Amino acid sequence: MRVFFGEGDGIIRELCISYGGVGPATICAKNSCQKLIGRHWNEQMLDIACRLILNEVSLLGSAPGGKVEFKRTLIISFLFKFYLEVSQILKKMDPVHYPSLADKYESALEDLHSKHHCSTLKYQNIGPKQHPEDPIGHPIMHLSGVKHATGEAIYCDDMPLVDQELFLTFVTSSRAHAKIVSIDLSEALSMPGVVDIMTAEHLSDVNSFCFFTEAEKFLATDKVFCVGQLVCAVLADSEVQAKRAAKRVKIVYQDLEPLILTIEESIQHNSSFKPERKLEYGNVDEAFKVVDQILEGEIHMGGQEHFYMETQSMLVVPKGEDQEMDVYVSTQFPKYIQDIVASTLKLPANKVMCHVRRVGGAFGGKVLKTGIIAAVTAFAANKHGRAVRCVLERGEDMLITGGRHPYLGKYKAGFMNDGRILALDMEHYSNAGASLDESLFVIEMGLLKMDNAYKFPNLRCRGWACRTNLPSNTAFRGFGFPQAALITESCITEVAAKCGLSPEKVRIINMYKEIDQTPYKQEINAKNLIQCWRECMAMSSYSLRKVAVEKFNAENYWKKKGLAMVPLKFPVGLGSRAAGQAAALVHIYLDGSVLVTHGGIEMGQGVHTKMIQVVSRELRMPMSNVHLRGTSTETVPNANISGGSVVADLNGLAVKDACQTLLKRLEPIISKNPKGTWKDWAQTAFDESINLSAVGYFRGYESDMNWEKGEGQPFEYFVYGAACSEVEIDCLTGDHKNIRTDIVMDVGCSINPAIDIGQIEGAFIQGMGLYTIEELNYSPQGILHTRGPDQYKIPAICDMPTELHIALLPPSQNSNTLYSSKGLGESGVFLGCSVFFAIHDAVSAARQERGLHGPLTLNSPLTPEKIRMACEDKFTKMIPRDEPGSYVPWNVPI
Repeated sequence: MRVFFGEGDGIIRELCISYGGVGPATICAKNSCQKLIGRHWNEQMLDIACRLILNEVSLLGSAPGGKVEFKRTLIISFLFKFYLEVSQILKKMDPVHYPSLADKYESALEDLHSKHHCSTLKYQNIGPKQHPEDPIGHPIMHLSGVKHATGEAIYCDDMPLVDQELFLTFVTSSRAHAKIVSIDLSEALSMPGVVDIMTAEHLSDVNSFCFFTEAEKFLATDKVFCVGQLVCAVLADSEVQAKRAAKRVKIVYQDLEPLILTIEESIQHNSSFKPERKLEYGNVDEAFKVVDQILEGEIHMGGQEHFYMETQSMLVVPKGEDQEMDVYVSTQFPKYIQDIVASTLKLPANKVMCHVRRVGGAFGGKVLKTGIIAAVTAFAANKHGRAVRCVLERGEDMLITGGRHPYLGKYKAGFMNDGRILALDMEHYSNAGASLDESLFVIEMGLLKMDNAYKFPNLRCRGWACRTNLPSNTAFRGFGFPQAALITESCITEVAAKCGLSPEKVRIINMYKEIDQTPYKQEINAKNLIQCWRECMAMSSYSLRKVAVEKFNAENYWKKKGLAMVPLKFPVGLGSRAAGQAAALVHIYLDGSVLVTHGGIEMGQGVHTKMIQVVSRELRMPMSNVHLRGTSTETVPNANISGGSVVADLNGLAVKDACQTLLKRLEPIISKNPKGTWKDWAQTAFDESINLSAVGYFRGYESDMNWEKGEGQPFEYFVYGAACSEVEIDCLTGDHKNIRTDIVMDVGCSINPAIDIGQIEGAFIQGMGLYTIEELNYSPQGILHTRGPDQYKIPAICDMPTELHIALLPPSQNSNTLYSSKGLGESGVFLGCSVFFAIHDAVSAARQERGLHGPLTLNSPLTPEKIRMACEDKFTKMIPRDEPGSYVPWNVPI
């Protein structure tokens, strides 16, 4: 935007206003500018300019990119910012003739984002009796950290080409619900380099595998149920040739009804997976009769893409002898890959070895869909007797694989005027997608964890996994808790508003106190929960900053600040002893070096580093003596999935067991030669025919859950925490800045505080993205629009809090876990919602100043669009609005 005035008169002589991001090219509002020439630069001109430009720079309701009303509002909001900026300059040039901007308006021109960031980390103290060479409790850097930074770390796609290797790519469905009329492969098969194209007909009776309760087909047969469903696999000599041929496969579809994309549509069509889950405690109906107030509400929460750095990747190599097959794959669950490949090839599991050196991020997204892709890839390798590589591009990965479940939460709360919630009736609906996958378990975990940090004396919560025509959603860090707990916190925020109290006041009123019982009748000691809350209150200077926020809001009209604090109670456990088994294998070599393998997967979370620390402590040797190559079904069979925050817990206990077995064997030798080296002791043991290898084993924690009775002890322990976040929003654009976040976490006794705090930081940022930034967009036909980083935004450096302070509670003992440590991989995701509620607080302040006092419902993710449109003002009222049903929208809210 640019304006020229006549000398000393403030009359517009020349004006240029152009907009980008509205259409396919920059739009210049020439006609509007021409009509404004000759006018004085004042509010009357501004009002006319807004109406002229809205008429000229028009957007159809179905415009690509969607967010039409938001974009219309931005068109005139940016014009208003330009008006303020020019007015400020004119005032400086001629204070006599031009009025000053109102003080409350000046902040509208200030840059929202900071360029300098700072953080503080508070570790736990090491006990004075601990041996100085014992690494447990020390902040040791991730042992592969430097290799990650330099690119020396080897992932699947970095593995050298195998002789005569083929590349496999998939042809996916372009329809969300349709019958496959015909598939024409002729043109694709005739292209250079193409070796084969496989369909469901080729896989025949091995085209499905049942992992949980429902078998899922690898390649579509006669129907497709979502866009991105695998239809056929193209094999070629190179990736370029395979992808080129895939585009020439011709598929004819016949669309089917109904097309179900949203949770609301699935409810309308009674489309859900069985069974329904229910958790009930106390007498909800009777409690509703005695409360002072009752409110009902709902909140929608969008899904989230895993966006792991390494996409789905694998290399399958036939060994050429005895039908053996090596599978190198990026997965969290090698045993499952081994099982599904063996089943597909009709081989015993001992012929299929799955190897995982490291995984470039997973977050729950490298299990079931990875298995399907691996099964098809292995079938191709076995059929042609050649190695086959399959590596998905980012867009393919996002199209084919599901992510975090979108949720709809409905709640009815009965409460007293002092904020005590006596009755809570909730309904959870998750968008499961086209197949069951892990959706039932996500619903179950959501119900078991929905109480978060609160004691609700009378509770009823029901959950449904909705069947829709979207790619199947699956496990994701937090596993239902981030959605379920947000619903609960939203309810608490609304109760606080009804009672005229702060949300933090209502939270502490309803919080668990010391020894208590969860809705599923598991005992809980909430001492550390209360301690986390109090320390976070003190560390964040909450009370002082709350006053400062209110002062800022009173002095600024177009910028508002918000402050919010949330508690955390995150149950850790897998729900059954069998799922918690772990094993390890430790070798001592004659030079005194040690090789350790275990069933856990290194996904960047530092489990291998922690396992080496365990060996170092147990065998009393330097970490430099210990090496860990990777995970393989060849060395540790039948290993469970790496997930649920328990990878280090379970495998660490197995490694510890193996080391203690070895040390017990070697103690007589060491006692005879206490000043010897590990090389001396190993050689002596060898000479005396003492086994220098040991298997370690952990049976798993005793846990169970009876859904018929609604009770059990499904979790081993609880992680507690609290987070306080302060934000500033721009009411004209909807942008927000994270000013400061303070986090206090109960980690038991940290094995490695550097890695643990890294997990807290990473989970918080991923949660912040979930609740405020990341947004999946689907067309009305079920096509995913957001297929890469240019359309799907994850948190960047500019989204980090300007100040980030993390503190760990002092060590606390837990006799059942590895050195009294606690798993922290998932819990911190929920703390990202402190930013969500801080924005909610800021938006509420803006609305109250504008005289809007009614109920405020803000859905997640709380993007700039939702923030801006909730801050209603003269500009949001000025824009034209299209009648629903008068156009086909670019996207539908999922």
